[in-house]
Amino acid sequence: MRLPAFSALLTDAGREIIAGVDPSEAARNPLATASHLREDPAVAALSPELPVSELVNAVMTQVGLRERGRAKFGERARGMFFTPDGLEQSTRGSVAAYRAARIAATSAVSLDAGDLCCGIGADLLALAERGVRVEGVDADPLTVAVARANIEALGLESYARVREGDVNDVTPGAYPLLFCDPARRGGRGRVFDPAAYSPSWDVATDLAERAEAACLKAAPGIPHEVLSPAASAEWISVDGELKETALWFGALAGGPSRRATVLHERPGLLEREGAIAHLDSDPDVGPAPVDAPRRYLYDPDPAVVRSHLVAEAAARVDGALLDERIAYFTSERAEASALWRVLEIVEFAPFSLKRLRSSIRSHKAGTITIKKRGSAVDTEKLRRDLRASGPESMTVVLTRIGEKPFYLLCRRIPAPQAI
Repeated sequence: MRLPAFSALLTDAGREIIAGVDPSEAARNPLATASHLREDPAVAALSPELPVSELVNAVMTQVGLRERGRAKFGERARGMFFTPDGLEQSTRGSVAAYRAARIAATSAVSLDAGDLCCGIGADLLALAERGVRVEGVDADPLTVAVARANIEALGLESYARVREGDVNDVTPGAYPLLFCDPARRGGRGRVFDPAAYSPSWDVATDLAERAEAACLKAAPGIPHEVLSPAASAEWISVDGELKETALWFGALAGGPSRRATVLHERPGLLEREGAIAHLDSDPDVGPAPVDAPRRYLYDPDPAVVRSHLVAEAAARVDGALLDERIAYFTSERAEASALWRVLEIVEFAPFSLKRLRSSIRSHKAGTITIKKRGSAVDTEKLRRDLRASGPESMTVVLTRIGEKPFYLLCRRIPAPQAI
């Protein structure tokens, strides 16, 4: 999508045309919907100098992106604007709201804020909604136009603005309160090396360290060894899926050196804060003990695992690891938390297909969930080989102790109703 076509959509007529397209019908019958738009004289009138096909494509693109955007931004996505890359790379609405709330809770919000590499404005908008005055900076003219349109769509012009610019040209200290989400996608797709981010991780870190308060957003898999010792690190997951790493600097860095944060979005309530659970690093907690399986198996959330806080999680329930290299631990008690899932262990044994199949049959299990860590077993083949057919539901956990494969046959226990 080019900037001239997008600009045409921002007129009253353009917005009306987009609103008039049924997204469900457009998804079911894209060719018929596009054909109808090509025949609509109002579409051609949006920008007589542009080909009608380009205008139709721009309309169809926005309709489709708004529908996809609901997964990240809820119903407000129906009034927002997107680019394909911008939507894919944007921060999920619940995560942006959580982070903005943490920023707004500090005295640093009285300072001028900059959102570098602001993209379509997900974090910019969340900050502005919390009363933070923020300027977004992005190098792509179309992306800047989309961010401006979203600021206007949400009525946040008093708090947010955006300009075109190269983040590498930003003077350290230009924004006392700084947020930066370095671009992690290049011409060949996703970038995994922090040195290849744009701006590079070193440049972004230098800007953050020299601000009075700052937050850097990074991929959840960023190596621990590249993280600045001046920052506190937070790994954030949503409904069991690890989303990002947030690095906090200066006035925002207070607290533990590492934190796992688990957000749960409540269905239909994406605009509200999700339920939140935290697990912090504790220098008084040593390595978790390793012991034989106890009654309950704990499967930590990915944020707990990636933040290297499994020992802290196990300590909460007097738990012990099955193997020092595997992130499962067991305990004699079951404690509900969003930080982990708890299963009751029915059987624990060295892996044997014949024995496992017999156990599943004896427990009348037909619905089988298979989870694994440290196991090379093909789970889909195993599912077929088990030939489960009973009325009950059970979970098979595949792991190893030392170099030997084991399985744990487990029952689910009720999930926590609140956090």
